Amino acid sequence: MSNTHYLEQYRSNRQITDPKFLKLVNNPVLFNLFLMTKLPSAFICGLSVKSTTAEKCEITVPYRWLNQNPFRSTYFAVLSMAAEMSTGMLALMATQDSKPSVSMLVTHLEADFVKKATGLTTFTCTEGKAINECVERAVLTGENQSITTTSIGTSQNGEIEAKFKIEWSFKMRTLKQ
Repeated sequence: MSNTHYLEQYRSNRQITDPKFLKLVNNPVLFNLFLMTKLPSAFICGLSVKSTTAEKCEITVPYRWLNQNPFRSTYFAVLSMAAEMSTGMLALMATQDSKPSVSMLVTHLEADFVKKATGLTTFTCTEGKAINECVERAVLTGENQSITTTSIGTSQNGEIEAKFKIEWSFKMRTLKQ
């Protein structure tokens, strides 16, 4: 089979898998069950989906006793988890149950902490289309493809608290002969 055939198969399968994925992550009960089984630390820290579409994902994380650092703000690792999830949900949607199968992996992370996070912080990534295009290149070429995504964390009043750049790598898994 040519890689063009694999790309057509991938796109066709996405029409089935994307609505199921969005239904899962946008339902608070189903999403919390997902977190409890797959990402228990995110569940314990209180991460939740504000909204997810094919283009954009917003993840919130509260400031609370469990998430705090000694400086009375949200611990950087908790902020990192929420930022990664805002990009990772879009990456997961592009690879979840994909045919052909595509692997995904974080390969690099950079962060700038602009302001103390002392309340509810919302991390937003708007690069769903670019992530999908990167995954499609991985399917079409059969080679590793990488993309650097951005997640911006803002306070409830819209002030930027943190900026993350997260690099994702995608690769079509070897097909069994």
